[in-house]
Amino acid sequence: MPLNEGPRRPGGHRLSVNPFYGPANPVGDMAEAPPTHRLPDQPMAPATAHQLVRDELMLDGNARLNLATFVTTWMEPEAGVLMAECRDKNMIDKDEYPRTAELERRCVAMLADLWHAPDPAAAVGCSTTGSSEACMLAGMALKRRWARRNADRYPGARPNLVMGVNVQVCWEKFCTFWEVEARLVPMEGDRFHLDPQAAAELCDENTIGVVGILGSTFDGSYEPVADLCAALDALQERTGLDIPVHVDGASGAMVAPFLDEDLVWDFRLPRVASINTSGHKYGLVYPGVGWALWRDADALPEELVFRVNYLGGDMPTFALNFSRPGAQVVAQYYTFLRLGRDGYRAVQQAARDVATGLAARVEALGDFRLLTRGDQLPVFAFTTAPDVTAYDVFDVSRRLRESGWLVPAYTFPPHREDLSVLRVVCRNGFSADLADLLAQDLERLLPELRRQPRPFTQDRDAATGFHH
Repeated sequence: MPLNEGPRRPGGHRLSVNPFYGPANPVGDMAEAPPTHRLPDQPMAPATAHQLVRDELMLDGNARLNLATFVTTWMEPEAGVLMAECRDKNMIDKDEYPRTAELERRCVAMLADLWHAPDPAAAVGCSTTGSSEACMLAGMALKRRWARRNADRYPGARPNLVMGVNVQVCWEKFCTFWEVEARLVPMEGDRFHLDPQAAAELCDENTIGVVGILGSTFDGSYEPVADLCAALDALQERTGLDIPVHVDGASGAMVAPFLDEDLVWDFRLPRVASINTSGHKYGLVYPGVGWALWRDADALPEELVFRVNYLGGDMPTFALNFSRPGAQVVAQYYTFLRLGRDGYRAVQQAARDVATGLAARVEALGDFRLLTRGDQLPVFAFTTAPDVTAYDVFDVSRRLRESGWLVPAYTFPPHREDLSVLRVVCRNGFSADLADLLAQDLERLLPELRRQPRPFTQDRDAATGFHH
């Protein structure tokens, strides 16, 4: 998240209080308007505080129309009730809340079975606050296993991690925070993610692992995890280097098991040591939950597991965060129980159908060229056609925002900085009806865009944000 810079003016400003927010008589005894960047001197009525905060939040975008985010923006009311009942439960206090801890264990077991762990009962894992934390844990395990194997050379040797340039920013953070060299496979031509052979060629005796992305945030495509493992198998035969693979399945690990059952990407591949996913993306839970799993106890070094005597109980923990609410974990278990395999398959298929259908309508407009079609992740990316010169993708994004749609436009990383695209993420809750409205709004804008003398967006960085 961005760092908060504090007040932009000395002293900040005061909120304006509507007289009706005060006591029953709006004429007298109205409280003084509170400051915004320091604590008020006096308390105020809860209804007044609630209304002041709510008024400011009206300026936020509509989450359901945010087609930039992968994060779940709709759940059933029953899930919301459960979350409200559990938001005061501290997940780390497993002695006081043993049933919440049990639901977490069940979720780990269900994911281990879903991802074909050799022995689901032997797989180890935990909930996290999201995929970023899960990736940090997986990276730490890779580095610690490498350091153990190279105890005679480390810490003198510098470890490295191989991945595609399309990885989520959390992997760059991991490499910076844990002093690991990031070795990035660039994009080339129409390949917008990691190339297995190029990744293998970047590996050496200091490589702690290779990250495969099941669902790139740039265009929604799956990276070829099986081909990556095969390239690393061949590398081991030639050199003896045994390089493990971590699959970042932030989105795809909750899509592929239901819609692409024949795709081999998970623990069926012996080289896959760990997998993460976001429960709050295509796991269909509101923000605040991710999962990290290792194929067995050997894949997670024991020294990373802390055993804490907390409130009278001996508790193993290996998450980065300590205190956090149990609500999201409970909501994840509710969703697993509520949908089952057939339900998840139906929900994800509906999202994919919306994505492929909307992509086809965008292509039929004639002004755009599709990079992906939504047939892997329910996500597609597109750019302007070669003969379109009056406007660019940043103009499209800016104009769609006028109708409430948040559709990000961004430039691809090396070596495809020449390519700027729009990306649409289709989630549960973004229905075929909403997709139809988006297509209509886009079609309605085109005559005006075509009449422009040139693209109008000067500051592309400010035009729209790229949201993972």
